[in-house]
Amino acid sequence: MPIARSTIGVLDDEPEMRKALHRLLTCRGYQVEEYARGEDLLDTVSAHRLDCLLLDLQLEGLNGFEVLEAFLDRRISLPVIVITAHDEPGTADRVRGLGAVAYLKKPVDRDILLASISAALAHHGTSAP
Repeated sequence: MPIARSTIGVLDDEPEMRKALHRLLTCRGYQVEEYARGEDLLDTVSAHRLDCLLLDLQLEGLNGFEVLEAFLDRRISLPVIVITAHDEPGTADRVRGLGAVAYLKKPVDRDILLASISAALAHHGTSAP
């Protein structure tokens, strides 16, 4: 019987960041769905089962804040870990107020990221690989 693996969504407009996260996560046994634009994620989120989302804030089109707001409006229950290079006062509180479970700054430490994903999956009732 195959073991179900958690699927992590990665929404970041930087191809190199998506590639690096994809490589790290698949090496740890996760399945990965990549998105370059918030609109692409929102168009498919109901059709793709994601267990956790890694979300960049600075995106073309819909930004990360707008994605979080859309999740609230649509009642999408998905643990979101925000990863950003643009840390400003109040941003961490704002994203947590919009439902994010963690706030990490780029460059993100690999071990902290993996621990955050494990914690998010455990809290949301999904197990890590």
